[in-house]
Amino acid sequence: MKPPTTSGSSRAAVPLLLLCLAVLAAAGCGGGAAGSGGNGVTVWMYPVIMDPKANAAYWDGVEKGFERAHPGTDLRIEQQPWVNRDQKLATALGGGKGPDVVLLGPDQIPQYQANGVLRPVDRALGKARAAFRPTALAAMTQDGELYAAPIYHTVTSTLYNRRLLAKAGIKEPPATWAALKAAAPRLKRAGVATLDYSASGEASLNMSFYPLLWQAGGRVFDESGKKTAFGGPEGVEALTFLVRLYREGAVPRSALTNANLFTDQALGRQQVAMGYTNTPADAALAAQAWGKGNVIVGPALAGPRKRVGFGMPGGLGINAASRNTAGAEKFVAYMMAPAQIASLGRAGGFFSPRTDVTVPGTGAHAKEYEAALAYAFPGEPHRAARQVQALLAPEIQAALTGEKSPREALAAAAEAGDALLARQR
Repeated sequence: MKPPTTSGSSRAAVPLLLLCLAVLAAAGCGGGAAGSGGNGVTVWMYPVIMDPKANAAYWDGVEKGFERAHPGTDLRIEQQPWVNRDQKLATALGGGKGPDVVLLGPDQIPQYQANGVLRPVDRALGKARAAFRPTALAAMTQDGELYAAPIYHTVTSTLYNRRLLAKAGIKEPPATWAALKAAAPRLKRAGVATLDYSASGEASLNMSFYPLLWQAGGRVFDESGKKTAFGGPEGVEALTFLVRLYREGAVPRSALTNANLFTDQALGRQQVAMGYTNTPADAALAAQAWGKGNVIVGPALAGPRKRVGFGMPGGLGINAASRNTAGAEKFVAYMMAPAQIASLGRAGGFFSPRTDVTVPGTGAHAKEYEAALAYAFPGEPHRAARQVQALLAPEIQAALTGEKSPREALAAAAEAGDALLARQR
């Protein structure tokens, strides 16, 4: 996940379960019940470790280690691509097929839980519950039950280019909306944009607009979950802030096609001075592209009401149709143990979802990102979260390009989103 997307991630697919069921045969999920059956456990994993060889080697080691700890159990960890992840998974789970265990993000849980295709994992968690960050558990909980066991935690924060700030005579990196707006004219005179943004339809709003919304004190959904809330005064304030920066050139024009990426985008190319949803992996890439001395990682950006950034846990869920629930629970418990949390954190550059396990960061800015966990918000899980993102993203583009005012754009998205939520009741 790049996460973060989480998540962070540039994959903002919409899991339309009914559509997936209609194309079940085309998806090639095969027949039969879920998982391996008997003493076998099948896991669908995704490339959470950036280096493909390191990713394959790590999960091969997990297979061997688990089978040593549980003789007679055949563990198969199948690597799946991020592309079309939701469609393939919804098709498999909706058809009573797929793996015994699968990696999930918080935003996937409400949809699958509502359709009855996930089994709670509270029993696998057991007495270890007290060791996990409450926010990590809350992100994976639906209707009072835990549906995915956290095995890693992602975090994003602000990333600055020291050289570009110095070029504009800015000594203190702008860490608030007010400071950012004040810095924008100076950076423009120096020939540099201020803030990177991802407005592509492929970009996750968790890594673009939603943090601004939260910083303004707003929400995506109201407390009942039956209506959207982003069209309120806080949402208008957040989108107006973004639109003004874009129209003044403080957000680069390339934002319209940027999809939560760093390499080959404005920030990576040193055309813009800062980003606000950047991962530790982005900071490492920046050190290579800009030079280590030019990389600054700061706290989460502060809006008029909150300092908050995006960061979420990744966890293991159990297929409700699994033919080996006991084996699936054993694997989930194995991956939640301190040794595995630490080893996965080291291999993938993640942080620990457990308070009793500290992953020794190897990156130059590990301490800054560890501190950013205090401001990490996992988003607002909802069964229609991804559908709503798909409705809101084009309206944000319409506001950026001037086709609609921020208020008009959010009102149109809210009307469509509320209609969608009403149909799902």
